[in-house]
Order: sequence, then structure tokens, then C-alpha cells
Amino acid sequence: MLDIDSDKSLEAMRSKMDSMGSNQVWTLIDQPKGVKSVGCKWVYKHNLGADREVTAFKTRFMVKRCTQ
Repeated sequence: MLDIDSDKSLEAMRSKMDSMGSNQVWTLIDQPKGVKSVGCKWVYKHNLGADREVTAFKTRFMVKRCTQ
């Protein structure tokens, strides 16, 4: 990441991963032979306050629909 606040964005990503793990969002399994996995990516957003300063760091884990 080339963002000045990349450490805060990574912290938000780790928090999201911990939340998804504790909520049992998925179950890890061995990938069957001949089956292609679905791609995914992380999306980052900074919320700005009235004075244009960053007030929150948001992350989202997205599935790439074009790879299904």
C-alpha cells in the first residue's frame, strides 16, 4: 500500500478479519481438483470529517463476481 495512513488501513483490515473469523463467516476446506476458486480483493475507504481530516478507516472484503 502506498497510502500515508497504510498502517491504520491494515489495522482496520485485521479488525475485519478478526470479526469475520469470530462470526464464522466461512469454513476453510481443501480445494477439490478441477475446481477454480473465486477471486477476491480488499477495498479501503477513509471517512472525512467537516474539517477534511480522516475520522475513520473502513475496509471491505469483496468477491470478484467476474471470476465465478
